[in-house]
Amino acid sequence: MMQLDLSRVDYLQVGITSQGSMRLLPISGKLQKVAVADTDGMLQVFGMKKGEVQNVFKAPAPQKITRLVLGGAAGAQKDRIFVSTGSEVRGYTKKGKNFLNFNTNMSEPIQSMFVEGPELFACGNFVYNHYHDCKDTHYMLCGDRINDVLCLPPERTQELIPVLACQDRVLRVLQESELLYEVEVPGPPTCLQLSENTGGEEGNEVLYGTSDGRVGVVQIGKLAPTHRWEMPNEKRSGGILCMDNFDITSDGVLDLILGRDDGQVEVYSFDEADEPVLRFSHSCSESITSVQAGIVSTPGYEEIVCSTYAGWVFGLTSEQQTKEMGPSEVKVDPMAVTKINSLKSELDNLQQKVSTEREKYQQSAYSKTAVSAIPLFNINDKFVLNREDASYTLSLELQMPIDNVLLQSDVPVDLLDVEKNSAVVSFSACNPEDGNYLLATYRCQANTTRLELKIRSIEGQHGTLQVYITPRLQPKTCQLRCYPIKPLSLHQRTHAFDEDRPLNTLKLKGQFSLAEMHSWVCFSLPEVPERPPAGDVASFQKGEGIFRSDNISTISILKDILSKEATNKKIRLDITYDIKEESIPHTLALIHPRLEYQLLLAKKVQLIDGLKELQVNENDLTFLSPEYQQILEDADKLQAEFKRQPCHLERLYGMITDLYIDKYKFKGQNVRGKVPTLLEVLDNYDFNSLVQFFETSA
Repeated sequence: MMQLDLSRVDYLQVGITSQGSMRLLPISGKLQKVAVADTDGMLQVFGMKKGEVQNVFKAPAPQKITRLVLGGAAGAQKDRIFVSTGSEVRGYTKKGKNFLNFNTNMSEPIQSMFVEGPELFACGNFVYNHYHDCKDTHYMLCGDRINDVLCLPPERTQELIPVLACQDRVLRVLQESELLYEVEVPGPPTCLQLSENTGGEEGNEVLYGTSDGRVGVVQIGKLAPTHRWEMPNEKRSGGILCMDNFDITSDGVLDLILGRDDGQVEVYSFDEADEPVLRFSHSCSESITSVQAGIVSTPGYEEIVCSTYAGWVFGLTSEQQTKEMGPSEVKVDPMAVTKINSLKSELDNLQQKVSTEREKYQQSAYSKTAVSAIPLFNINDKFVLNREDASYTLSLELQMPIDNVLLQSDVPVDLLDVEKNSAVVSFSACNPEDGNYLLATYRCQANTTRLELKIRSIEGQHGTLQVYITPRLQPKTCQLRCYPIKPLSLHQRTHAFDEDRPLNTLKLKGQFSLAEMHSWVCFSLPEVPERPPAGDVASFQKGEGIFRSDNISTISILKDILSKEATNKKIRLDITYDIKEESIPHTLALIHPRLEYQLLLAKKVQLIDGLKELQVNENDLTFLSPEYQQILEDADKLQAEFKRQPCHLERLYGMITDLYIDKYKFKGQNVRGKVPTLLEVLDNYDFNSLVQFFETSA
């Protein structure tokens, strides 16, 4: 396949942009106009002429603009611009005429919306509303947060079928005000897009992107969904914030364009088996909030237009930005030189203004007639669990450069290395007896607007991670963000649960309400929605709660936490439990592959120094076994992996030790004195010996 070659061209910077707030208007003439809206409440449409940005119009809104979508009469071109601001929807023609100001009277600000002919679908965090010709038609309250909404094309499906992307890892397919069915997807879906922009062959295929970086296509059937394909996130790239379908490779087949929250823009082509193949990747240091491809800058040259969280609007164009003259000479476009000179002049003027204003401020400060106002700044943050390596990713993004970030935790957590993180970290001494387990400072390099950190917690120990973010602003200011580390912090929501596993059961009875029990469960587990979830694994009602797990330690942690919460509320609990002995070897068997891999990795790393010494002293190493030769060949890779996973072996030892203590705790026995013997068994690890120790050691 031919390699795709695209070059970045910056167009302009607006205020902070929300997800899905930039679109390209349909082509008129030879070029397309760009519509972009920001959280300062400004909608602007611009086009390009001779390499210069030409504003078509600007329209202010009373509040921040959260979404921008295109619409039009049924079956006609979508050339009308709709923006959501608070609970209001405003409509503009492509020339700037304001033809609609519609107050939805929704109880929440609009976070996502979709327009299809006379139909408007608007969603707050939990509320879905459908309006026909600005008349309230259908309504639904969701159990978890709504991240995006779209409607299948009615001219192809012959009916209105809205689809909601919800935080609890499902797509909800609606029929009027009723839930038709739920589609389970592998991660929390963050954005939706019609497959091939029209819904595929039958108009009922929907592309979804998830916060853990996966992409898939679901066919929305009348009675049940069909999963067409799913693309995993093997490189552990950022979450998907936006998507588009466009033939940027000019091979006659629409390509898939993705924008991620770690600043990656990716283009995937489809091979003969309809499998996505990565053709192009561009990395910038800011979240990509919108992507759409078209022809914006130069007739005949296609490009991908992107908007970022910090407000940059730029193109990735197929037009060559330099002109070659002979084998070594490069002739620069004279228009580019003019533009550079114009920008330099503008920069000089701005620096002069800053200098003048600074002098004015200093004089007023000395006269004590002025007080510095604390500058406000927005933080785009995310704290999510990665199931692959049982760690949390904390990402922080600002519109201006970050100076430093201070982390403080009242529970034990480990900070892990992140390859793309160039900040310098320093640790301060802290006293765990005072409830202070971590004090770390990240000093960022100049112009760093996004910082990504990885944190690993220990189940059973709960508290708060506090993060103090200081940007490069004058006067100095700082914002605090708090992230709860929950008792069962390494648990993740799932759709499928194997009921055939040996399940230990914990039953609670007492004078508590459904709301009280649900608040205790929210306190204990991540990813629990505000409303009580349906299901048999953790079922509760007024006065009774039943919890099941194949891991005794999970039951033990829940028992301790729920008892403590009830005691704080002066509620007496009647606690009963049913412990299944066969759950112990079952849990150890689940840990076994990871433990075996880590022990083998540690042994290989221990051998590397000795093998390297042999390599220096011996010319011929063919006498070494193939296994040892392979260790030498992979030495750097093995050492890097071992370094990337500090304390991994100790974590697995800790899980097995907790399992051992918890098993006998439920029998009323204290076996802490036998833990050293257990550690000896682990150092000479054999699965059967370990299981036997668990069964016979008490």
